[in-house]
Amino acid sequence: MITLKSEKELVYMRDAGRVVAGAHQELAKAVKPGITTAELDRLAEDFILAKGARPAFKGLYGFPATICVSPNEQVVHGIPGLRVLENGDIISIDIGSEINGYFGDSAVTLPVGEITAGAAKLLEVTESALYTGIEKAVDGNRLSDISHTVQKYVESSGFSVVRDYVGHGIGSSMHEEPQVPNFGRPGRGPRLKAGMTLAIEPMVNMGTHEVRTLPDNWTVVTRDLKLSAHFEHTIAITAHEPEILTRL
Repeated sequence: MITLKSEKELVYMRDAGRVVAGAHQELAKAVKPGITTAELDRLAEDFILAKGARPAFKGLYGFPATICVSPNEQVVHGIPGLRVLENGDIISIDIGSEINGYFGDSAVTLPVGEITAGAAKLLEVTESALYTGIEKAVDGNRLSDISHTVQKYVESSGFSVVRDYVGHGIGSSMHEEPQVPNFGRPGRGPRLKAGMTLAIEPMVNMGTHEVRTLPDNWTVVTRDLKLSAHFEHTIAITAHEPEILTRL
């Protein structure tokens, strides 16, 4: 069931979203060749705690870290560790925080040093797909209008959208109904209403849309081991244009 958020709830979600946005800003400064993914995790946790928030991913379903870090062919749910980032990598970073029982969730994919033109296009298309989807998150539209717009944009650019993992409702839980796929026909699903809050998150692959999970039971990679990118914002549907809650 989709819940409509009160103004007080939206205030808490804005607070959580600003912490997520600030953490992304700090990590963007730190991403460079030679840093480990564990160091990025520590930086994110220190930042979130210093803001009086709680790292929302740590312990969620048993996840062992504050952030998900997914380099190159990793799509989502990569576990921070001793991996050293190298020039030419791309790195997807997914961050969640909780304040006063409400959540913010956002992801970006960043270049590490100098990346190829193909990788740069993948990042550009995935981020643009997120914003084309957000533009459809308006009062009166159907949920699948978001999904269809993302898929159409991505595929017209020569890439594929992941089907096994999708966006979601968000609020007093990290994951609420409804699921928000990045594919599908328009004009389907529930009618969008002011007060709904969603996490919209295209995951876009350079090759096939198919993925598999590594033996750690967390890290998802592209089946063909080609690059993948991930961008996400938590948004609130309003009577006017959508409000992005996870940016400064």
